[in-house]
Amino acid sequence: MAGSGIKATTQLTSGAIGTYTLLYNVPAGYYGVYNISFTNTTSTAANIRLYIGSSTAAVSGQVLSEAFEYQTSVTGYGVFERTGIVIQAGANIVISSSGTAMNINLYGIETSTT
Repeated sequence: MAGSGIKATTQLTSGAIGTYTLLYNVPAGYYGVYNISFTNTTSTAANIRLYIGSSTAAVSGQVLSEAFEYQTSVTGYGVFERTGIVIQAGANIVISSSGTAMNINLYGIETSTT
C-alpha cells in the first residue's frame, strides 16, 4: 500500500491494556513518514501503548525496547498524536489501549528504498 494518505484505521474496544493489535506493517522496499492519532471517544481517561519494531514479538507487546509510547494517558474525549515518525521497511506498528472506545488513525507517506 505504498503512496500517501490514510494507511490504517481501527477502534479498540476491548479495554484491556495488554491486548495487542497489529495496526500496520510497513511494506518491504519502502520506508515511511507517519503520523498516528489516538482519539478517546469516552469521558474516562485511558492509557495507550505504541510499539514500533521489526521483531515479531512486538506484535504481542513482549519487547519493551520497542515501546514508543508506554502507559501514556489520553484524557476523556482527548486526542494524543505523534507526527513525523520515520519507520523502516518491514517494521510492525502495534497498539494497545485500556479504553473501551479508542479510535486510532495512521496516515503518512511511503517512499521506495530502491
